Amino acid sequence: MNEQSYTDNATSGEAPVENATPAVKAKSPPWKRLLPVAILVVALGAVFYFDLHLYFTFESLKENRVILLGWRNDHFFLSILGFVLFYAIAAAISLPGAIWLTLLGGFLFGTVVGGLAVLIGATIGAVVIFLAARYAFADYFLSKVGGAIRRMGEGFRKNAFSYLLVLRLVPLFPFWLVNLVPAFLGVSLPVYTISTFLGIIPGTFVYASLGNGLGHIIDEGGTPDLSLIWSPEVLFPLLGLAVLSAIPPVYRYFKDRAAGSPS
Repeated sequence: MNEQSYTDNATSGEAPVENATPAVKAKSPPWKRLLPVAILVVALGAVFYFDLHLYFTFESLKENRVILLGWRNDHFFLSILGFVLFYAIAAAISLPGAIWLTLLGGFLFGTVVGGLAVLIGATIGAVVIFLAARYAFADYFLSKVGGAIRRMGEGFRKNAFSYLLVLRLVPLFPFWLVNLVPAFLGVSLPVYTISTFLGIIPGTFVYASLGNGLGHIIDEGGTPDLSLIWSPEVLFPLLGLAVLSAIPPVYRYFKDRAAGSPS
């Protein structure tokens, strides 16, 4: 793919099906293409093998509250960097229970700083798994799918930014699934990254705000309400943003139909 075509695709959100991944991939042996994904899978397996996932619970946070706050107070900037890195790894390997990391970010650093740390870490992790999946599987997937799936992929790429923004804003699909599908459909990296960052902002700050109040919840002997995202006060504004994000592709669809061209 030449430089001009890459620039055009990155701007429009499109990526040509045949050139969804670098040409150098054709010369790479299969094991090399699968290596990044294998590393992520092994890392996730290690988490369960060593029972590290058991630490991503409210009970674990309560038990380690003093240690975590003490480490934050002694090494504030280092703790932020460490948190961002750890969150990025958790997002990259699709670690279950990552929501508790978002709460932890708010608990340790407050709603604003904690939310920003989560945003950066989650976006980095999402980009890592996106690139790994695209490098390993995109060419194979696109070579096997039929015409209907190809047309669907082309339509998705034409409106990738709007579609991804909707998928990120309304948490109907798992985070890991929304990370993988764009990789298979040839969405450009800039569009994927920007839509991911913007789309997870509302939900991130909702949970970071909840995490900011965890100290009071712990002192009162209560438990955080993780269903907060589904309350009308939160869900309706998210749905409103999703509807606004969906306007451009809907407008484009009807405009193309009126002009007599395929969408």
